[in-house]
Amino acid sequence: MSRESQGLLLIDIERVRQETPSCETVLHFNNAGSSLMPVPVFEALQRVFKDENEVGGYEAERRAYDDIQAFYAEFAALLNARPDEIAFVENATRAWDMAFYGLNLKAGDRVITHASEYASNYLALLQQSRRLGFEIDLVPSDASGQIDVGALEQMIGAWTKLIAITHVPTQGGLVNPAADVGAVARKHGVLYLLDACQSVGQIDVNVAEIGCDILSGTGRKFLRGPRGTGFLYVRREILNQLDPPFVDLLSATWTAENRFEFVAGAKRFENWESFVAGRVGLMEAVRYARRIGVSNIEDRVAQLGADLREALLSIDGVAVHDLGERKCGIVTFTKAGIDPNAMADRLRARRMNVSVSKMTSARLDLEPRNLPSVTRASIHYFNTEDEIARFVDAVDEL
Repeated sequence: MSRESQGLLLIDIERVRQETPSCETVLHFNNAGSSLMPVPVFEALQRVFKDENEVGGYEAERRAYDDIQAFYAEFAALLNARPDEIAFVENATRAWDMAFYGLNLKAGDRVITHASEYASNYLALLQQSRRLGFEIDLVPSDASGQIDVGALEQMIGAWTKLIAITHVPTQGGLVNPAADVGAVARKHGVLYLLDACQSVGQIDVNVAEIGCDILSGTGRKFLRGPRGTGFLYVRREILNQLDPPFVDLLSATWTAENRFEFVAGAKRFENWESFVAGRVGLMEAVRYARRIGVSNIEDRVAQLGADLREALLSIDGVAVHDLGERKCGIVTFTKAGIDPNAMADRLRARRMNVSVSKMTSARLDLEPRNLPSVTRASIHYFNTEDEIARFVDAVDEL
């Protein structure tokens, strides 16, 4: 039996769908946008909200102390990191920003990225390049469309200070070879920043195996946590190479009138004021994913994604646009004669949720392929083969 088949069997689909009541009323293929929360996550949020309503925010936070501390242990176990290497940040973009804007980049330095990079990250690269004078280098893609690791190694020189890539892009099912990139980064002593916004929760992400120095992600997507939550991993050994762009009385201690010290560990990237209920909810989401088994999730999502691609390709006029040797649960496609936004609206009218990836979110990738926008269907482990069949029938009928 293949690993993918084992993953399909090891998850109790009936139970996870019962713990996701919305599965009864909506076909949700928008997990790369925001997934459906399972009942334990929703209840964790409500527990904190109830306490805030009854006794006040500060008092509710005290009651949630154990769950707040468990956030760091759960994420450390999920990513194979250490608890002091984890920070709670309000979203994935701010998590990425807190690390990137804290780097000591200067004129003459070079930063390597790839055409699959997300708009927010590339905009930050452009802004800091304009401010500081460093250069941005684009590593080419190989024949499959993923990062060409051999070309990456050839590009690294004395002035290369950072490799910043996205593990899974917003606009397709590509899974970049993050561990191979990590091996190159370690060999040449270059810092490695990985955006794992679309991978953590659907792929078993191990920071030790990948070899990244920094990793950012979100709660609302494949982790099935609440909106307004994100996380940041920073390897302990490089913490002092970063100077957080913002500081407050949680991230630092005011030690004398004209002096301060950063707190130990990655908490120096946090803010004192934060979404306490969201933090507890995200912790519960990680705990829930770990109970199911992230490797089981990865296998099931990959198989369902492959099934959806194959089924869509059987429809006249449909083109699937996912790149890469390895693909995940994000499936992007177009159908001749139907604008992706119109398709999303018409599917939504049938209570089928998808989203649209636009060129402005991924210009370096979609513009050269002459794709102004694509319909994005992103499945998760609680989705079923029957839902794929219903969805494909609906696309065929449009």
